[in-house]
Parts: sequence; structure tokens; C-alpha cells
Amino acid sequence: MSRLKVGVAGAGVFGNYHAQKAAASARAELVGIFDVDLDRAETLAATFGARGFSDYGEFISQCDAVVIAVPATWHEPLAREAIEAHCHVLVEKPLALSGLAARDLADEAAARGRILQVGHQERFVAKAMGVLAIGETPLLIESVRSGPPAPGGRAGDVSVIWDLMIHDLDLAAMLLGRDFTHVEATGRRVFSDFIDEAEAKFDYASGGRAHLRASRAAEIRERTMRVVYPSGEIDIDFLTRRLINTTPYEVKVDIAADLPDPLGAADEGFYAACLGLARSPVPAHGAVAAVAMAEAAEAAALAAAAVD
Repeated sequence: MSRLKVGVAGAGVFGNYHAQKAAASARAELVGIFDVDLDRAETLAATFGARGFSDYGEFISQCDAVVIAVPATWHEPLAREAIEAHCHVLVEKPLALSGLAARDLADEAAARGRILQVGHQERFVAKAMGVLAIGETPLLIESVRSGPPAPGGRAGDVSVIWDLMIHDLDLAAMLLGRDFTHVEATGRRVFSDFIDEAEAKFDYASGGRAHLRASRAAEIRERTMRVVYPSGEIDIDFLTRRLINTTPYEVKVDIAADLPDPLGAADEGFYAACLGLARSPVPAHGAVAAVAMAEAAEAAALAAAAVD
């Protein structure tokens, strides 16, 4: 197989981004766009000389690999159907909405010899910054990820924990380990039927702790992370590019020259893995921990709200 026949499920903003990557890649051929709104699928597909589909079964029958960029509640069923049709799958985060379902999808893909990759592009950012190369386990991770509501109510089918906090849960799993021993969480609804602001505290088997805050109802954007190690700490403001580093390790916040396009790097890594040229950069089994943490955080936040 010289070029991978790629289809994109979802004709929204992220579907458009992924379609652009596939259309521009020397390793991929964009064969189609799926959306429940056929007009929208055909309009986007026509931009790339591809075909629009509203029948998912027919769509995946034309593909070697599928990129799933639809609302989170549909990630699991669409990924499962594509895997069962022997397609490779790249699914945007979260992989599923329960740890059990996420692990089952990962197991099913492995059993069928299919690549199942998850869209945790922030791993590429952390790697380019040098954070993932630090040879110490953190004592504490603190993060804030907040901003105004997304235009058009994007991601309004799930809470902010699955929408935004999932990024930092995945990074916490990468740095602190996948096994957590305790979680406390609170949250509140602001404009949707789901939690729009959340705070979660995790204890890990490694001895480290994570304190994560996320909001999609804030007036201004805020994106910070503080990581405390035995040897010092790293304090980053991603929006202002402020970096304070008292550890002996080299870390940089300006990574534009090294990683100009995280989404493109993730998609190219997926194509290469499907073609047998490399390992998947974000394999599904490695993304199960973030799903389990998000599930636990949401349950704890809802339980706390019920008590209050």
C-alpha cells in the first residue's frame, strides 16, 4: 500500500482541519467526508475533490483509515464500527466516555491488528518543550485551562472535564503514572446541561498529586501549568510564554520552530503507523488512563453537587 485511503468523520471545524492534513499528505489520499448532514459533508468534501457521505457504513467501506472528529458522545460507537470493518482509526479526545469502554476499544483494535490512535496533541507539545524527557517523577502538578464558551456550543454534549480537562489529565498520567489512589472534585453548570467549570485533585500511586482546574465559562483565557519536582519547579504561562524553571533540566516554551503544527504531526504519525513505517505516537492503550481519570472526576463532582 503506497498511499492510505483516509476518510474524515465530521464536517465541523476539526473535521476540516483533519481533512486539510490528509489532502496535503504524501502518505494519504482523502477519499471522503462523513457527516449526518449530507450537504455539509459534500460541501467540505468538494473543497478537496473528495466525496461526501451520510451513510457511515458506506463511508468506512471506502477507507483504509478513518479520522473521527465528531461530538464526544459518538466517539466510541463510530470508532468501534470502523475497527470492526478493519479500518485503522484516529479518534479525537476523549477515546470514550468510560474507562471500561476505552480499554475495550483498545483491546479490540489490537486483536484485529488495527491502529487506534487518540488525538492528544498536547503530548507533542510537552515533548517538544522537553518536559517528557525529565528524569524525575513530579511531586505536584497544578494546571489551569479556561476560557469563554466555544462558538456555536462546540463540545456542549459533554462536561468541561471531557472537553478541556482531559488534556491535563492525559499529561498528568504521562508524568505521574496511570494509577491514581484518590480523587476529589467539584463542578458547576453555568450555561449548559453539563458541568462547565470543574476542579479536581488526584493522588497517585507514585506519590505525586495533581490539582487541575478547567472552565469554559470564563471571561478571559488562562492556560498555566506548574510542575514541582524534588530538584525544583517549572512554572509556565502558555499564553504569555512566561517560563520559570528552577530545575537542572532544559525546558523551553517557544517551540514553534520545532513543532510548527502539532495536529499535522499527530496525523502524519498516524498515517506512518497505519502504513507500518512507525509506531503510533499516541496508542489507545496509553490513553485509557485519562479516560478513567475523567470518569472518576466527573462522578466525584456530580456526587459533591448532589450533597451540596
